[in-house]
Amino acid sequence: MNEITPEQLSNIFTHAKQSAINLFCDSINETMEKYDIDTPLRQAHFLAQIGHESGELRYREEIASGAAYEGREDLGNTEKGDGRLFKGRGLIQLTGRANYAAYGNDIGVDLLAYPSLVASDDMLCVGVAGWYWNRKGLNRYADADDIMTITKRINGGFNGIDDRRRLLTLAKKQLLGDSE
Repeated sequence: MNEITPEQLSNIFTHAKQSAINLFCDSINETMEKYDIDTPLRQAHFLAQIGHESGELRYREEIASGAAYEGREDLGNTEKGDGRLFKGRGLIQLTGRANYAAYGNDIGVDLLAYPSLVASDDMLCVGVAGWYWNRKGLNRYADADDIMTITKRINGGFNGIDDRRRLLTLAKKQLLGDSE
């Protein structure tokens, strides 16, 4: 696997602060290695998605309150206050009690008791993106260069598809030399 350099990340995430690039670069590389996001095309798709979801590394936590997720049984939000408590966090915006429980169980951390760790812990903030990517089987869609399916599996729809495409084009240029 070719490691992503801070310079490449800066050229992809053009709105990110250099301090964020420096902070997250190693964790992004470790996460991609752990979850077999190990080809330039897989990496380009992964970076495009986390770039959009995090506002190009500007947000570790959803800006909205999370109230819109209240009572969303599809997210496991079955208790009063779950929407706000388990709002989107991490570079992929993990959302919902069920996802926090599953991720916490897999990494051995009680995220139901401490959901804010997904945003405040640098490695968890990035690691959750790889975990979710792997859980949704997204490498095969990246191999097929299928941004639509990847976006739908991450977002539930096609929110931000133009920005995701823009970031994918920048990532492909950096990692594959594509000039689409």
